[in-house]
Amino acid sequence: MEWAKRIVDAKWFSHGITAVIVINAIVIGLDTSEYLHDRYFALFEALNFLFLAIFIVEAVLKMAAHAPSIQNYFKSGWNIFDFSIIVISLLPATGNLAMIARLARLLRVLRLVSTLPGLRLIVSTLMYSVPAVGNVVILLSILFYVYGVAGYHLFHEIDPVHWETLGISLLTLFRIVTLEDWTDVMYNAMAGMPFAWVFFVSFVVLGTFVVINLFIAVVLNSLDEAKAEQLREITTPPNREEILIELRETQRALVRLQTQLEASDEHHRGDKAD
Repeated sequence: MEWAKRIVDAKWFSHGITAVIVINAIVIGLDTSEYLHDRYFALFEALNFLFLAIFIVEAVLKMAAHAPSIQNYFKSGWNIFDFSIIVISLLPATGNLAMIARLARLLRVLRLVSTLPGLRLIVSTLMYSVPAVGNVVILLSILFYVYGVAGYHLFHEIDPVHWETLGISLLTLFRIVTLEDWTDVMYNAMAGMPFAWVFFVSFVVLGTFVVINLFIAVVLNSLDEAKAEQLREITTPPNREEILIELRETQRALVRLQTQLEASDEHHRGDKAD
């Protein structure tokens, strides 16, 4: 429907939905206060139903904008995301489902991601980077395992607090890779093995700087892919149904124009006859 498409494509509509999501998030935060919850429980519940009604109307308008082929609405992953949140929000907030229903209200805050193009690009970048990040995680896991076993054999007698077992050794390596007081662990090991600094410095260089740079490289590469995908979506040629709809609108416009021209000619002939 053309009227629904005009509404959905209007800037005031998208800005209004974004404002509703932000206000909804604020209300959810205020509802966590026991004082406010006890005093304004009815108001919070009324606002929750109001927000849900607005989101349902939004979904209906977007489906109407894709009419007569409503399935086009579900071709967009973001529309599926928004629709799923609405469906979950319809769960009754009573009995065993009360906690799920409250969490569903919180999920509506995530809709900010689908309404802001910049956030959609970031999420798309993360999704594109998952396969490559998996390879980096495997590399990091191998590095952790090798250094964990080596650290156990080298330091479990010197510093049993940090290297007593392989599991504790891996936790210690995780602490080191976050650069959180890792020098304290190194100095404890150096008390019994002066050249232990080689182990720690090499792990920090490999585990922190190299691997983090690999993560950054993967994300940047995925960002380019996400931008290219967005560009392809923008430049996607219209399908057959969209072309037919445009042709019908053009035909209606031509008919209206012809009618106006005929009326104008009759008016001019009447003026000349006078």
